[in-house]
Amino acid sequence: MLADNLVMLRNLKGLTQEQVAEVIGISRQSYAKWEQGETIPDIEKCDKLAKFYGISIDALIHQNNAVGQTRIAPAPIGKHLWGMVTIGSKGQIVIPKAARDTFNLKEGDSLVVLGDDAEGIALIKSVDFENKIQEAMRLSQQKAEEKE
Repeated sequence: MLADNLVMLRNLKGLTQEQVAEVIGISRQSYAKWEQGETIPDIEKCDKLAKFYGISIDALIHQNNAVGQTRIAPAPIGKHLWGMVTIGSKGQIVIPKAARDTFNLKEGDSLVVLGDDAEGIALIKSVDFENKIQEAMRLSQQKAEEKE
């Protein structure tokens, strides 16, 4: 997985092996061997690579995500891909346990469903959404009062 992840991450950034090798402080040949799976970088180099790509070392080494048959690169820190869900006959979905745990979602929690015609659907806890709206209204009112 490491070799594949290195190739995907480098290509996503539109970089050459030479450019990444320079950032890490190694030769292009050494970096090429990592991408080919011939050798494995030490922990220090893995740390540099992970920081350079904005991902965790664990994701760099172990992440093997796919959407359907398409393999995707590790997500940046703070971003997640928990897999696919299937919509039931009444529109219900099951939110993966890891997602529920990450966002502390419990049975009975209320979620707001947001949508964008071009981008898709997003979920947010209703209490968090309400707090964000109230804060936006407060800032808007504050700016209006400053103009007066």
